[in-house]
Amino acid sequence: MRVKGEITRISGAVVSARGMRGSKMYEVVRVGEEGLVGEIVELHQDTAIVQVYEDTSGITPGEPVTATGMPLSVDLGPGLLGTVYDGIQRPLTAVQAVAGDFIVRGVSIPPLDLKKQWRFVPDRKRGDEISEGDVLGSVHETERMIHHIMVPPGIKGRLKDIVAEGSYPLDHPVAVLEAPEGEKELTLHQKWPVRISRPVKERKEPRIPLVTGQRVIDTFFPLAKGGTAALPGPFGAGKTVVQHQLAKYVNADIIVYVGCGERGNEMADVLRQFPMLEDPWTGGRLMERTVLIGNTSNMPVAAREASVYTGITIAEYYRDMGYDVALMADSTSRWAEAMREISGRLEEMPGEQGYPAYLASRLAGFYERAGMVENLGNPERNGSISVIGSVSPPGGDFSEPVTQNTLRVVKVLWGLDADLAHERHFPAINWLTSYSAYAETVEEWWAGQGKPEWRDYRGELLKVLQRESALMETVQLVGEDVLPEEDKLVLVEAQLVKNGYLIQPAFHPVDTYCPPEKQFAMLELLMEFHRKANLAISKGISAASIGSLPIRSRMERIAMLPMEEFQKERRAIMDEMEAAFASLGRVRAPGGG
Repeated sequence: MRVKGEITRISGAVVSARGMRGSKMYEVVRVGEEGLVGEIVELHQDTAIVQVYEDTSGITPGEPVTATGMPLSVDLGPGLLGTVYDGIQRPLTAVQAVAGDFIVRGVSIPPLDLKKQWRFVPDRKRGDEISEGDVLGSVHETERMIHHIMVPPGIKGRLKDIVAEGSYPLDHPVAVLEAPEGEKELTLHQKWPVRISRPVKERKEPRIPLVTGQRVIDTFFPLAKGGTAALPGPFGAGKTVVQHQLAKYVNADIIVYVGCGERGNEMADVLRQFPMLEDPWTGGRLMERTVLIGNTSNMPVAAREASVYTGITIAEYYRDMGYDVALMADSTSRWAEAMREISGRLEEMPGEQGYPAYLASRLAGFYERAGMVENLGNPERNGSISVIGSVSPPGGDFSEPVTQNTLRVVKVLWGLDADLAHERHFPAINWLTSYSAYAETVEEWWAGQGKPEWRDYRGELLKVLQRESALMETVQLVGEDVLPEEDKLVLVEAQLVKNGYLIQPAFHPVDTYCPPEKQFAMLELLMEFHRKANLAISKGISAASIGSLPIRSRMERIAMLPMEEFQKERRAIMDEMEAAFASLGRVRAPGGG
């Protein structure tokens, strides 16, 4: 029998209800006459404190609160891809068809279309012994994406019956399992509690780069598949644009994009653009392998807190099939602000800047669900979840609690810089504050691609950028003229690296995405210039003479060329570079001895 109580107190998204003895922590309840969705977050004898995921205005004490007996869960099965959900997995397109342009309180629509028929192709036969994670069969979820129907975690036994190949709705039993506790019917979909991580067989060290097509990321601060990254930056530094670029171009099989508390116009841009974008990897539509979760800043604050868990659980489900998943959370600061607001209404002891004391553990628990794993069940398969969370520190202050607690658990920092953004340097990722703990682990992959020099090239150019930063302090005090020629050359080279390699326009038809082979070819050009320029300096050529070579401007523009033209121009630049430095060698620099 379901527990049923009544409301005694309302404080924004937090409701107190008495008569709830027998209910459980994190159990989903229906609040008020309209049946608003809520979740129990505290229990005191027969009183339950409920976090409500919808607007509570208008409900009054005395209205009923009914427990459902289930934790907050998501429905997992064919039909997830291409769908737009809110923070508690309500399909927004279906909601619009029923309620219009505004979400009506208490609306209850299944996350997946239970009537739609899916063609199921079985991979098992009667009498097979099966266990958790085993693949029973497959469904073509989209034209190019195969959806594996898996045995849910915690279930094993002998397959008593399995349907023949054919079309079935999601809730139709496709297999009957004889388990120790009795017969179990398995359907094409399953539910999973969002706050519990789905089990895996073994976790592995991430070693394969998640290629983004952004040179500053892939070359200098790479992220591995199964890794975690933070993207902090002040307002206007380009966090959302970088997140959109990553969602479009990362070499992951599945994209889960969580718009957590962002402005409505930004989320509207995502909803307008994504259905029209061509997938650079499959040639189809990007939405065919994307799940969007939109919970904007004007939507109920409690659902914002749930949206990241909804997204990571969907990501884990596709990881269990053996796919590489990339999850973009924009922004985790809004999630933390939701926790702070709810914590205040729960009258909990505040921590730093009013955030709850459990902020660090919640952030760690979220990012720790990323990883490269060996999945449960047969056939053997590996999958990964890469989590990229943007952070919006007030005033760009990276010392604030959300940024600092995030940096304690992630292994990559792409620090956005407002000054770079104002200088029209995009992506505005600061190469002095950013870092990656995966640089050494992805070296093997680059070596396997026939590019073992990648490590040395990367290290040498980073040194140039770091030396330039140190020299600029001297230049600002006494001017560039007092520097020795070797240091003047560093300034020339750093400017070439920044203008010709680090700047990458997001909306350029060609340079919006730079494949790894093109990135490395550009590195080779820069390193050849670096070697020849340093040799020329050692022979008495001035840095001003080297900086005035016409070859520099061609190197700064080469990234804009399509691959075929790029290869021709690269060879031409190499030839011209040889001739240009040879001609410099025949003319000694003034005062060169």
